Amino acid sequence: MTAHGAPASQEAGEAPPVGATRPAARLVPPPPGDIRGDLRLIAEMVAPGSRVLDIGCGDGALLAHLARVRGVDGRGVELSQAGVNACVGHGLPVIQGDADHDLADYPNGAFDYVILSQTLQATRNPRLVLGNLVRIGRRAIVSFPNFGHWRIRLHLLFRGRMPVTPLLDHAWYDTPNIHLCTIKDFVALCDELGITVERSLTLDRAGQPFTLDPGGGIANLLAEQALFLLRKD
Repeated sequence: MTAHGAPASQEAGEAPPVGATRPAARLVPPPPGDIRGDLRLIAEMVAPGSRVLDIGCGDGALLAHLARVRGVDGRGVELSQAGVNACVGHGLPVIQGDADHDLADYPNGAFDYVILSQTLQATRNPRLVLGNLVRIGRRAIVSFPNFGHWRIRLHLLFRGRMPVTPLLDHAWYDTPNIHLCTIKDFVALCDELGITVERSLTLDRAGQPFTLDPGGGIANLLAEQALFLLRKD
């Protein structure tokens, strides 16, 4: 997964920087198409007409969906040039950036929602990034793969090697996922930072939710990924 997030100089096809006098352009989404189950759940957490920043937006699938079904005023940031090109080609206001270094340049409360989907584990300083998410946005939505899942535990126990899974699909020597965590780890970090969990979901690999308490040990064992709606008062 990619890390992302930053203001940049305004070029043709790019969104204006935060704080610019003219409003951000409305998203012009690509043709409707299916999106991942976890992205649909993220979209359901976003209020219609909100200002949204999607960090690590990839090809813009979530931004386009939010524009189509929620009417958001959205922007994206993406580390890969290919992802930026794909988004801009569809009329999505996306810039190239890095969450670890660039989020500090955004002012407090610049967005209603800041989204970081399947990317936290690829950042160099997850604690700092998480703090910036709830500072920049009135709310933050974060999803990540759960390294405490039972298959991962058994793989390490019986094979003694780093697992490769549908959600963590790189070998240990070329993976961008450098700070893997469990659901319990993430909840503990939110507690340390004084971040309130407004809503949380535990999901299978296809993005379908479980009826499990994310704060409990069973969820940490059975869920393959987790999704959190956060705020800091």
